[in-house]
Amino acid sequence: MDSFTRPLAVVTGASNGIGYELAKQFAQNGFDLLVTATGESINQAAQAFASLGAKVETVQADLATYDGVETLYSHIKAIGRPVDAIAINAGVGVGGDFARETNLEDELNLINLNVVSSVHLAKRVVKDMVERSKGRILFTSSIAALMPGPFEAVYAASKAFIHSFAEGLRNELKDTGVTVTSLMPGPTDTNFFHRAGMDDTKAGSSKKDDPSEVAKQGFEALMAGKDAIIAGSVMTKIQGNVSKVLPDTVAAEQHRQLTEPGSASN
Repeated sequence: MDSFTRPLAVVTGASNGIGYELAKQFAQNGFDLLVTATGESINQAAQAFASLGAKVETVQADLATYDGVETLYSHIKAIGRPVDAIAINAGVGVGGDFARETNLEDELNLINLNVVSSVHLAKRVVKDMVERSKGRILFTSSIAALMPGPFEAVYAASKAFIHSFAEGLRNELKDTGVTVTSLMPGPTDTNFFHRAGMDDTKAGSSKKDDPSEVAKQGFEALMAGKDAIIAGSVMTKIQGNVSKVLPDTVAAEQHRQLTEPGSASN
């Protein structure tokens, strides 16, 4: 396929983790790519995607800022090709005791990246998709969206926002030809927990799901037009589905056992 017949996918947070694996899924399935991350490692990642047959453009931008999102969108427009799919995936976690440990700047940055930039980027891209009556949007939420999250309270709330936003937007767009899918992984083997300062927690130290498996399930759900998928291992799927029916107080206590600082040694 030449560049005019290959569909284009945009993936944010594509330099590592689930975003990296999502970009690989798109590349392996005939998409060209526009990938973005904050650091220079996005350029090495792009080489891996190109080796799978994709034409790859990279953008270095801090999506936690308004200008960073606008920079990405201006690159999207400059390519001059319609966006067939976008994985709004960039995100960060903050672990620890909200009252006594965590840093307010870190938590406000989390909200700016996980929540504000997702709404901002979706606002720009979805209008173009609706005008074409075609497009697919994947938001990376989390099974943390399904339960309160002690010791990652702001993170879990941010993912609950994303899941609710995705489902609401999906319904608005149901007659437009544009689909929205919420990807809800459980604990996944990426650098997320280390960056969030959660190495000493049970969630941080225990066995995690394979990010390539999570991404494959997310990609397939996106292409099938599904509303949401709890992605990962069978245990993750069970945990997510159980969380849907538990009272919030019970779910919060269960979550605490995984995320309380020091719980790795319990």
